Amino acid sequence: PKSLLSRRRAFGVGAAGFVGSLSPLFPSPPAVAADDDKLIDVYFGCGCFWHVQHEFAVGEIQILKRKETELTARAGYAGGTKVGKDGRVCYHNLSAQDEYGKLGHSEVVALTIPESSFGDFARIYFGLYDKKGDRPDQLGDRGGEYRSVVGFPGGYSNAKLTSVLKSVSDEYRGVVQVKEGRGNEGDNRQSTYVMDTTKFPFNRAELYHQFHDGFAPGENYPASYNNIKNVLNEKGLL
Repeated sequence: PKSLLSRRRAFGVGAAGFVGSLSPLFPSPPAVAADDDKLIDVYFGCGCFWHVQHEFAVGEIQILKRKETELTARAGYAGGTKVGKDGRVCYHNLSAQDEYGKLGHSEVVALTIPESSFGDFARIYFGLYDKKGDRPDQLGDRGGEYRSVVGFPGGYSNAKLTSVLKSVSDEYRGVVQVKEGRGNEGDNRQSTYVMDTTKFPFNRAELYHQFHDGFAPGENYPASYNNIKNVLNEKGLL
């Protein structure tokens, strides 16, 4: 399958420019969810959440035809069994208060999508890995904070979505094993842990981390992408 990493350069001026120069990656993407196609809250973790959010924001525009103010991709933390004071989960800070890694969480990107589109977003996810099953920052960011996770309602016991996830993994050589997540896992190569979003909910990250440039040298996105956080924040959506 074609890697989606090249899409990180797709953002132009405004939402229409994000993907206007790209050929379709999906043959018949639904514009909106059908009446009987329920929306589900999911999250995906694959190392640093900055570039992952970019990939899924592009996915929302391409697959679901969403506009800039309709994007649901949010950077955050999930997969741990603890939270800090007043339920807080925070990034690394000088006071070392409620840090997500110490609480067992991983960096993730959450979305709200039609259930029928889960397979398409899973393809974006597995397209992030190389042919060996390593994530882009495998040799850089390390530790449980960067482990690979996928969260959806019911987790591994959700036979339908787990089956979809495994099938898509097989499309991408099957080198990334889909395993049941129990929380606080370590950073194990070629493994992604399936989390139940009701037991391991998403914790949104600080505004600074939303729609941020990527982690790699030269991975700077257009200002129009970075500005999405300001637009959403002004509208009370972030």
